[in-house]
Amino acid sequence: MASSSRGQQRVEDVYEQQNDQRLDELHSKLRTLKGITTDMHTDVESQNLMIDSTTDRFASFGGQLSQASLRARQAFGIGPGAGTLRPWRIAMLIVALFIAFWLAGKVFAWWWAPVPGGEVPA
Repeated sequence: MASSSRGQQRVEDVYEQQNDQRLDELHSKLRTLKGITTDMHTDVESQNLMIDSTTDRFASFGGQLSQASLRARQAFGIGPGAGTLRPWRIAMLIVALFIAFWLAGKVFAWWWAPVPGGEVPA
């Protein structure tokens, strides 16, 4: 009976050691998992801060762009309160610029026209 009791004790000790070993492995895996989740949390927080910063920058850029657009409209007389630039004025401006460039081209062509006979007077 004493030998069967010792055999039973050995089996229980082996099972206890296996349980302790498995428990240590499980604890190690849990620590690893906790480290991964902590790293993920830190990364998510830093990305949230970056997104908030980007959102603030775009909002600031949008405000600056709308102010620049308002100033440009006022400078060109397009916006409300600055008078209106009528379409016929724009058309006349385009035609006048076209005629001015055409005339400038004719004057420069006349100015730099080649001398007949290819001789340059001295």
